[in-house]
Amino acid sequence: MRSLKKTRRIQVLVLAAVALAGSAALIGYGFRDGINFFRSPSQVAEAPPPPSEVFRIGGLVEDGTLVRGAGTEVTFSVTDGGASVPVSFTGVLPDLFGEGEGMVGTGTFDGTTFRATEILARHDETYMPKEVIDALKDQGVYQAPEG
Repeated sequence: MRSLKKTRRIQVLVLAAVALAGSAALIGYGFRDGINFFRSPSQVAEAPPPPSEVFRIGGLVEDGTLVRGAGTEVTFSVTDGGASVPVSFTGVLPDLFGEGEGMVGTGTFDGTTFRATEILARHDETYMPKEVIDALKDQGVYQAPEG
């Protein structure tokens, strides 16, 4: 009797370990391209990703580049002070989106233009993602909000 209980216990432990290892492998595989929150325009300019890769780009909407086209089409450039990447987006922009404001966009890069499928803007007048602040500080252009 005791050896049967011991054998069952070992089988359950081995099965649990295999399931845990398998789930960890699946999670790692799922996150293989999505662990970075976003890339800065300088990173995209230095090492352009393949056109099939979906990623996030973040920075400031460059002043004087926001152009509203027909319908819901919008083009603008996003910058981190070191490089600027043209962005094309079709859809409804967040209310707080504007020139000189922080943004993060999800989409693909076709070699010249980032084709955004989603645009996120800051949620109040003082918020900017930590990664955007760090990228701007690295470029030496970050200005802390007043007040």
